[in-house]
This record gives sequence, C-alpha cells and structure tokens, in this order.
Amino acid sequence: MPTSSASDATSPAAKSPAAGGVQSLERAFGLLERMADAGGEVGLSELSSSSGLPLPTIHRLMRTLVASGYVRQQSNRRYALGPRLIRLGESASRLLGTWARPCLARLVEETGETANMALLDGDEVVYVAQAPSKHSMRMFTEVGRRVLPHSTGVGKALLAGLPPAEVRALLARTGMPAATDRTITTPDAFLSALEQVRATGYAVDDNEQEIGVRCLAVPVPGSPTTAALSISGPAGRVTDEATRHIVPVLQQVARELSEILAASGRGA
Repeated sequence: MPTSSASDATSPAAKSPAAGGVQSLERAFGLLERMADAGGEVGLSELSSSSGLPLPTIHRLMRTLVASGYVRQQSNRRYALGPRLIRLGESASRLLGTWARPCLARLVEETGETANMALLDGDEVVYVAQAPSKHSMRMFTEVGRRVLPHSTGVGKALLAGLPPAEVRALLARTGMPAATDRTITTPDAFLSALEQVRATGYAVDDNEQEIGVRCLAVPVPGSPTTAALSISGPAGRVTDEATRHIVPVLQQVARELSEILAASGRGA
C-alpha cells in the first residue's frame, strides 16, 4: 500500500482505521458510499470536498476501483458506480432478506397480516423480503418490486430520517404521480406526513398505493442500510383499533432485527 502523504494525515477524513482495519480499504468504501449518496456519479473535486481527502489519494483509490470494475470513468472524466457492484448488492439484499425472514414470520403470527422488509435504493423503495398472511384475502408484493416512496408506508418510514432538503430533492427527481385519489402529491404535504412519522414512530399508507389496502411501517433503527418493516392488509382489518396493537409489535420486531443485523456485522 502506498505511504500516506503529510496532507493525508492532516485531512478531516484521515482518521486512524478501526482496530485491525486497513485504512485504504476504509477510504475506498467511504468513497463508494459518498458516490452513492451523490446519485452514483461524481467528480474528483466533489469527492475531495466531501471526504476531506487530498486529490492524489482519491485519484489513486479511484484508479484501483476502476481497474476492479467497481467504478467506471465516464467520457466527461467524472466517475460512476460500476457494474460489479450490482452483483454484490443483489447478494447482500438476498442475505438481508434471509436474516429478516424469522422476524417477518413473527410479525405475521402476531398481527395476522402480510409482513414486508424494504430498503431505500437510490430514489426508490425495493422490497427484499416478505412473509404472506395466512388469511385467504391477503396482500402480496413481489420481492424485488420497486416503487416510488411518496405513496407507500415503507417509503415514509425510510425517508423520515432524512433532512427535508434531501427529501425535496428526491421528490423533484422522481415526481409524485398519484396512484390513487388518496396519494400525497405535493412536497409540503409529504413533509408534513414525515413530521407525523417522526412524532408517532410509525408511518401509514391509507389507501394511497392501492384502494382498499392499508399499510403500517416502521424504520429499522441502526440498520447498516436504510431499511423498514411493514405489514399490509385490507383496510377493513387494519383499522385504527388494530393499529394500536400492531404498531408496538412492529417496533419491537424492528429493534430485534436491528440487533440481528448488528451482530452479523460484528461477525457474531
């Protein structure tokens, strides 16, 4: 590994690696995450400003990532996330779904409704795991399905932790098409809904994605990637009275899943 320059050592991002860690790896993964946060394509100067690392260090790391296929250099000399990350992301999503399944099964057992796990992937919500209700009339969302966040309970739960400016920027990119006549279609109204999520600790999709369907969702606290759990069912079953029972169960299971993911990250 090349020796760090003096400017590396004094930059804000030049912190000592975690015990047993390799600094160049930590920096490379940090750059990939910054690229993802920026929408997947950035210039070196932007990475330098956001990371605090000097340009020579970033250029060296990016050259290695390009050679490995995890980053590609565009014709405009900007850098974009590379195709090899897709396979890693798909495998990681499947693994997250595997870890979540016992938690989803418990949600079905205690609430009677279909349980889902969803992630925020770029500007979209993607469903990565599901456990179906045992009722003959039940909701079904295909694993791998992508939806816009503004019309779903999981979308609200996922975006509630973001700064309002970031939410507005996301909504400007995706638009806010109406799935039903109950869909929230203005940024101001959506931000108000997110305030309610933060105040109550859970999100509601009340006939906003599909008429006759209600969903309740909560974020997974401390998840390594922004994640949410939800239950969905017919509006006639997911009533306000049922909500008072279901939400504490959702929140408890989300905490348990958070502990499972944290233990997995520690190699336990």
